[in-house]
Amino acid sequence: MYDIEEMTERVILVGIQVGREDAWESLEELEELASTAGAVTLAKVIQNREDMHPGTYVGKGKIEEIREMVQKLEATGVICDDELSPAQMNNLERELDCKVMDRTLLILDIFAGRAASSEGKLQVELAQLKYRAVRLIGLRNSLSRLGGGIGTRGPGEKKLEMDRRLIKERIGQLKGELRQLESHRELIRTRRSRQNQKVAAIVGYTNAGKSTLLNALTQAGVLEEDKLFATLDPTTRGLVLSEGQELLLTDTVGFIRKLPHHLVEAFKSTLEEAKYADMILHVVDASHPDMEARMHVVYETLRQLGVKDKKIVTVFNKMDRADGAEPCRDVSADICVKISAKTGQGLEELKAALEKLLSEDQIYFERVYPYEKASLLQLIRSQGQLLSEEYQEQGIAIKARVPLAVYGQVTKD
Repeated sequence: MYDIEEMTERVILVGIQVGREDAWESLEELEELASTAGAVTLAKVIQNREDMHPGTYVGKGKIEEIREMVQKLEATGVICDDELSPAQMNNLERELDCKVMDRTLLILDIFAGRAASSEGKLQVELAQLKYRAVRLIGLRNSLSRLGGGIGTRGPGEKKLEMDRRLIKERIGQLKGELRQLESHRELIRTRRSRQNQKVAAIVGYTNAGKSTLLNALTQAGVLEEDKLFATLDPTTRGLVLSEGQELLLTDTVGFIRKLPHHLVEAFKSTLEEAKYADMILHVVDASHPDMEARMHVVYETLRQLGVKDKKIVTVFNKMDRADGAEPCRDVSADICVKISAKTGQGLEELKAALEKLLSEDQIYFERVYPYEKASLLQLIRSQGQLLSEEYQEQGIAIKARVPLAVYGQVTKD
């Protein structure tokens, strides 16, 4: 084991403008990521190109400009806004004579620092090893640079000394452990299905307020922080609605543009909570100027995960900070609600919207139960909605809504 001394990285951010994509917006997000990882951004550079340079990411003239900036500002590294190939990273390090990182390495570093559960740590290590396996030869030259900083968290430098065979074996071991955890997750999902427990997956762009919303609705006690990927491990809590029906809310990892495919693959079992949920709570930061683009990223990520034909409640959060300039609408959603999870504004309207969606899958009925069958009322309360009950001489007169799967149990003679 090496003693790795933490240091503050002083970095220059580099991006390329290709086509119509907003490179400056992406670079500002990269600055937020760098700040979350503990780095200080000294400058931002963008080059207009038809495509990234296959050998050095940016052109020769821009490399000269960046090299001068590195020397003048005394930067310790450069972070590029796309995933670099091993050749691009090696060539840039040689040309700039400083540490070169890419967006993927930066996000992996943040995830390594935020993973708390055993599953989260396994998923992060798997993603890191997959990323580093193809870069192992090129990274050997920099193994002696053990100054800490971005890219040294998680499995650490000792993993870079492994040859490809050992890394491949470790990847296979990690996949096996994750498959066992996935089987356990599948058993939980099957149990919930048998008990007819409804699940809503909370999804959204990172830092949209998903954890704050979960805490506001269920007092889950999840970490709330104004940083990207403040929470990484999924949390499930029960929300009891006004009619006594319980809805399980599952928080998921935040989405982000240019989400590395290593992470999508490694976190697939976690992200697929949205695929198996009964409905989606899409949390949107209504105060962000790039709200529409971020909503598009979320829907594109859900599409990649195979999430379709789900009821969607779009929750426009942070309305206390929104200036009202951006219209809050989502044509892909079944219901839209404006809230502020921080102040509590709109939370009752959100609960009413959830109840409305749940009731659409339920059957309304009226019945008088003899007192010896009073236990069925508890089943109705837990699986559906007991709208009214009246104790009469001949029994208990009720009005209720229950799912089709339960209807046969509560109406049979």
